[in-house]
Amino acid sequence: MAVQNPTPTTELEAVNQMLRGIGESPVSSLIDDYGLDVPDATGTLSEISNAVQLEGWIFNTEYDYPLPVNVDGEIHVPSNALNVDFDWRTCGGSEPVVRGRRVYDRKGHTYKLDRGLKAKIIFGLPFEELPEAARYYITYRACRKFQDTQAGSNDLHRFSEADELRARWTFIEQHSDDQDLNMLRDTPEFSHLR
Repeated sequence: MAVQNPTPTTELEAVNQMLRGIGESPVSSLIDDYGLDVPDATGTLSEISNAVQLEGWIFNTEYDYPLPVNVDGEIHVPSNALNVDFDWRTCGGSEPVVRGRRVYDRKGHTYKLDRGLKAKIIFGLPFEELPEAARYYITYRACRKFQDTQAGSNDLHRFSEADELRARWTFIEQHSDDQDLNMLRDTPEFSHLR
């Protein structure tokens, strides 16, 4: 038996793991119509992926992201922005908030802005663009939710909950490693020592 090299989890593999979790056979494509389970599984995977990414991680958060004013005097936020936190230093007296995909100035009661802004933006990324630790955690969390909604078995819930907790721990550990955190460099209490 040939041993395959490990590769990052695909969306199809994640959905097949969810299907196996409720005793269903795997599928070869997410496009073909296989009945209700596949669309439900892909919907659950998407929902959990958005929920996890909304927390904001090193791989999907950008700081000082420029948001320029367009020719109409409006600012449109990227379509995959899950959260936008404006940098108050660039607001110039305006009170920007996101409404739909546009920035609204609550102070001026208008969508028209006279300057570009900067913001911290949490982006929603496609499943295949996520780091493997994130895919791993999202898959197990989606499995548990999918099992709960499709099968409703307490025994399955307990097993999948333990898997989810292990996956979350792996994900947090990887995230911490990626940040290269340093107590002396990255905490306000010690930063003045530099």
